[in-house]
Amino acid sequence: MKALILVGGFGTRLRPLTLTLPKPLVEFANKPMIYHQVKALAAAGVTDIVLAVNYRPEIMTEALQKYEKEFNVRIEFSVETEPLGTAGPLKLAEKILGKDDTPFFVLNSDVICEYPFNELAEFHRQHGQEGTIIVTKVEEPSKYGVIVHKHDHPSRIDRFVEKPIEFVGNRINAGIYIFNPSVLKRIELRPTSIEQETFPAICKDGQLHSFDLEGFWMDVGQPKDFLAGTCLYLSSLTKKNSKELTPVSEPFVYGGNVLMDPSAKVGKNCRIGPNVTIGPNVVIGDGVRLQRCVLLSGSKVKDHAWVKSTIVGWNSSVGRWARLENVTVLGDDVAIGDEVYVNGGSILPHKTIKQNVDVPAIIM
Repeated sequence: MKALILVGGFGTRLRPLTLTLPKPLVEFANKPMIYHQVKALAAAGVTDIVLAVNYRPEIMTEALQKYEKEFNVRIEFSVETEPLGTAGPLKLAEKILGKDDTPFFVLNSDVICEYPFNELAEFHRQHGQEGTIIVTKVEEPSKYGVIVHKHDHPSRIDRFVEKPIEFVGNRINAGIYIFNPSVLKRIELRPTSIEQETFPAICKDGQLHSFDLEGFWMDVGQPKDFLAGTCLYLSSLTKKNSKELTPVSEPFVYGGNVLMDPSAKVGKNCRIGPNVTIGPNVVIGDGVRLQRCVLLSGSKVKDHAWVKSTIVGWNSSVGRWARLENVTVLGDDVAIGDEVYVNGGSILPHKTIKQNVDVPAIIM
């Protein structure tokens, strides 16, 4: 089987981290985001993976060569000279996606879930039509484009309603699809939207179905959603009794859901958790409080600091008695001074912060 991962461009929604690495290589739960997707695709029998990119693919080459060997897959770049939206990249990669009559997967690089690719492929095979969208249920459908089914069929999609004022359903597009290669005939090589142009055309012909996603789902392309998605992912590991998590018997684990690289060091009298990811070679001082946060590799949190709802970038340091909260993001090599308070700051790489950031702001 084949798959296309829609990577896109600069990753501006996840700045300041994407000023250092392309978004697919930013670590989610201590593994690059793209790793989770390649692993799941390979497990479902995918042998050819295309990455649709329009920004600096050369940075990703080394990491992806490693994954090719690890998972026995072939990974190729489809580089757009101009952004082609969400459907154009399928046409650009037609030689690979359309090389035989087997279906292919398409997914957004920001989506994190349990990736039910085998079940999706089987469901798609059973109904035998052109496309299937994974959908997920949400509590607030008015924020999204909602899927409406045909009255006489539980999975055939009738139409899409964007941000409905009245309740028409609670299932939304989860950003993972499977198509027959015939869909490529519907798409022109130009900037075009899969959601606004391709899906309605398939719907009109009664050829588009939905598949319900079980378990957690999150588009982690923005910092607040990255943190929320981390919580969901760690909770799913807890439900599975995963050995990856730090045992709750460790004296510093408070509330569970702590994922820590073995090379990280933790000082005395710390309280860590719930929902904390600690990367390689992180150093945590004495009396530190960590909650709902991500510490990327090489970062340091000094004695008695408080870090909550924050992403601490690679090689950054948080000073003694400092306090970071309210979706603060530190880029690479940021230094937060002792006793400094940061409230929702987005701090670009290589900055030193000696004054409080009382109001959410981008610090350049």
